[in-house]
Amino acid sequence: MLWLRQVFAIAAKEFLTILKDPRSRFLVIGPPLIQFLVFGYAATFDVTDVAYAVVDEDRSPESRDLLARFAASPDFNLVAQLQGLQEVEQTIDAAQARLVLHVGPDFAARLHSGRPAELQVLLDGRNSNVAGIALGYVQSIVAAWSRGRGARGRGQLEVVRRAWFNPALESRWLIVGGLPVQIVLIIVMLLTSLTVAREREQGTFDQTLVAPIDSLQILIGKATPAFVLGLLDGLLMTAGAVLWFGVPMTGTLPALVAMLAAYSCAILGVGLFLSSLATTMQQALLGAFMVLMPSVILSGFTTPIENMPPWLQHATLVNPARYAVAGCRVVLLEGADLAAIVPFLLPMLVIAAVTMTLAGWLFRRRAR
Repeated sequence: MLWLRQVFAIAAKEFLTILKDPRSRFLVIGPPLIQFLVFGYAATFDVTDVAYAVVDEDRSPESRDLLARFAASPDFNLVAQLQGLQEVEQTIDAAQARLVLHVGPDFAARLHSGRPAELQVLLDGRNSNVAGIALGYVQSIVAAWSRGRGARGRGQLEVVRRAWFNPALESRWLIVGGLPVQIVLIIVMLLTSLTVAREREQGTFDQTLVAPIDSLQILIGKATPAFVLGLLDGLLMTAGAVLWFGVPMTGTLPALVAMLAAYSCAILGVGLFLSSLATTMQQALLGAFMVLMPSVILSGFTTPIENMPPWLQHATLVNPARYAVAGCRVVLLEGADLAAIVPFLLPMLVIAAVTMTLAGWLFRRRAR
């Protein structure tokens, strides 16, 4: 009990320090609000090399000719030839393809009879930006193919679309769905990176070290406020996404809390490591910003990871934001529960264990 009371006392002191410092108060309130508005309204993306699969139930010269247009397009990448519609759900659920092109069994017959034929496009709406742009590519290719047939007096082709997880293809759902992760990243990283450096710069760090408490208690006490404030900001931004931008919350709240909590722990270790390494607040801030930008870019929040070079895709495996962004979108759009997010939680917990261990080792080393 004494051990916990001492940790609580350090955490309460850190809370008061943050609330009394105007710069720290701004970090808790300003960046989340700015990001919420800017990313929610202004962010746009480009898409290339869209992975797609094909279900050709007609297998006629006409269907093969149409599908050959997609295979020859630099905007598409054929990843699977499916044997039937029963394989479509598994392919899209596993994110193996962004869309599936379905050619019905009467495709050629309808064209030869002069009736409009249909090409069904099954889209993965979890990434609405990719889905919307990919649909535009599909319509462009189909229109060019249909014009060529129309010039010969043949039947026309009609595109029928269906988007899963995001029927309206709202681009804000994609952006705002990953926004709580970026909020937690900024809050936790900046607050933890400043915590030890602030005391060193103010000359109070030595007083903390001579107190009858061990370094682990100091580390936990200093990390607790950043963890709590980051988690609260992430949950508040999620509530804003649901209530303000209309993003559906189809998953469970415990799954969302577990995702943000595991992610906060992973970021805590990095922030505390930087704070223990720095001797001034300026050094700590510079170190934090050096980590923030790569973490955002390599998280899949703004740029699809599959569009990155292979060596860079491997580098994202050590970035906890990669798993948090994907996990939050799964909770919001796919209705995931705690069991479904385990593949995202485990890598973040491993990263948290490594970073916290390194932070504790460096803290004890610099405290001697």
